[in-house]
Amino acid sequence: MGKKKVISEEVIHDMVLPTANDILCVATKLLGFDRVMVKYQDRHERLCRIRGKMKRRVWIREGDVVLVSPWDFQTDTRDDIIWRYTRGQADWLRKNGYLNA
Repeated sequence: MGKKKVISEEVIHDMVLPTANDILCVATKLLGFDRVMVKYQDRHERLCRIRGKMKRRVWIREGDVVLVSPWDFQTDTRDDIIWRYTRGQADWLRKNGYLNA
């Protein structure tokens, strides 16, 4: 069967836009062990977890724009990071009014 091929960001042209439950945030602090502190557009900070599908395929740095999905439980404190936007995609989001920061 073999290993699954890791797709680089240059190959990915589709951009995931936020749906009803998803929120755009900015990564502020890397905490280790797949945890990241993110800042919402309303200036609140929350602890997020990088989901397993993204863990070793997409690297998140401080200042990156990420798409966050709240947990079904602990909705006021914990979230999952489900997408990281490239710099060009983040500029597009700012230009079209999705991102205020």
